[in-house]
Amino acid sequence: MEMNRRGAEGPVISGFSGRGFKVDGGVYEGLLITPARADGWAPPPLEALGEDDLAALLTLDPRPEFLLLGTGSAMRRPPVALVQALGARGIGLEAMDSRAAARAWGVLRAELRWIAGALYPLD
Repeated sequence: MEMNRRGAEGPVISGFSGRGFKVDGGVYEGLLITPARADGWAPPPLEALGEDDLAALLTLDPRPEFLLLGTGSAMRRPPVALVQALGARGIGLEAMDSRAAARAWGVLRAELRWIAGALYPLD
């Protein structure tokens, strides 16, 4: 599937490929994405996800409004400890399936929202 989300600044998720995401000519199975860059990501199992796994996103300056967490092919709840830790930093967490998170990234970045994303591979 291809998505056409031009008008956003920074990396654009343009579609899906196998278990991954097409971003500016590259394909990433797991993806960490900010308004400035996109990087491959080998995430831990969701139930083990912690702040250290998201360190590259949490040092963004200015701090992101919130983090889009794509939980794979289905929406799953992130660990409560992670939600609380991000909340203590003033960063909200929006969990959804990874396809929805990829689409939300395009819409929100087209609005120039300052967000970050961590997307688990598609199953």
